[in-house]
Amino acid sequence: MAFSPAPAPAGPCADVAVVILNWNGRGFLQQFLPSVLAHADGATIVVVDNASSDDSVALVRREFPAVQVLQHAENLGFCEGYNQALAQLSPVFRYYVLLNSDVEVTSGWLRQQRELLESRPQAAACQPKLRQFGAAESQREQFEYAGAGGGYLDRLGYPFCRGRLFDTLEADQGQYDDPRPVAWASGACLLVRADAWRALGGLESSFFAHMEEIDLCWRLWNAGHEVWYDGRSTVYHVGGGTLHKSNPRKTYLNFRNGLALVYLNTHPAELPGTLAARVLLDWVAALRLLLQGATADFRAVLRAHWHFVQRLGRYRQRRQQFPARLRSPERPGTYQGSLVWAYFAQGKRKFSELDADKLT
Repeated sequence: MAFSPAPAPAGPCADVAVVILNWNGRGFLQQFLPSVLAHADGATIVVVDNASSDDSVALVRREFPAVQVLQHAENLGFCEGYNQALAQLSPVFRYYVLLNSDVEVTSGWLRQQRELLESRPQAAACQPKLRQFGAAESQREQFEYAGAGGGYLDRLGYPFCRGRLFDTLEADQGQYDDPRPVAWASGACLLVRADAWRALGGLESSFFAHMEEIDLCWRLWNAGHEVWYDGRSTVYHVGGGTLHKSNPRKTYLNFRNGLALVYLNTHPAELPGTLAARVLLDWVAALRLLLQGATADFRAVLRAHWHFVQRLGRYRQRRQQFPARLRSPERPGTYQGSLVWAYFAQGKRKFSELDADKLT
């Protein structure tokens, strides 16, 4: 049976479905759903459960009756969990929000982003400013890893953010408040036009999780759309709530999907050199992990590369379906240099320290 909740009857965001994918996240739902409901501005809130073994669904139905619930029979992962859920939503929704369960939203967070997309017909996706969620005010002033002040890519396809280079986070002092086009918007809180989502087939299901929103945004740019960041809107993200960054499973997904991201979306003229450089740097990183004694992570990199090779047939089909039309200088939010070199060799730790003439 199709899942087709009616939109809220009133409010500036009545044509928006805010969709929260949940897997054993009872605590997060109890903690953060109240802020989402309080600042919905008429949007419909949907919790999609990925076959949780806790009592997440019972909690939502008991304590948050205004929230719609959709249940998957098995854990489909982040990508396919969203793809199948959004395919069941009513076509009256013009916008979807992919919102992590561990995000606290603030007044106007959704309305302001929707207004930005309404004012820019070419813009198909947007993210707000992401700060860290924490009890201490000093924590809440820090940008958050998953999206910070908008997503960028370097010349080799390494993702970073305004306010976050690798694991180095800046404090938010208003330096990234300006709305602007970016390479990618964070999947922790991603507003996307429903028609663009459907035209591109949603998230790449083979990714399962991690970097899937970067792939989607890169496809949006290649298809002639724009992706934006709106620093007037702020949310607070816990981050790592499902899979901690120290988990070898996360290492595997990041390395496998990192190669797939480059292969799927890089312009044909740039692909051979870019992919070769990424493979070489991955092996350098793997050797470093081995020397540090992180043997599980080292093996995760090996598996990631092997499984990337096994999926090349699928990835070739995807490239034919969604051609990589833009060279790196043509994509806003791209650093025409190596972030690895800038960070590790030159000691640059802030976005503002990167060479401005290399930023598009």
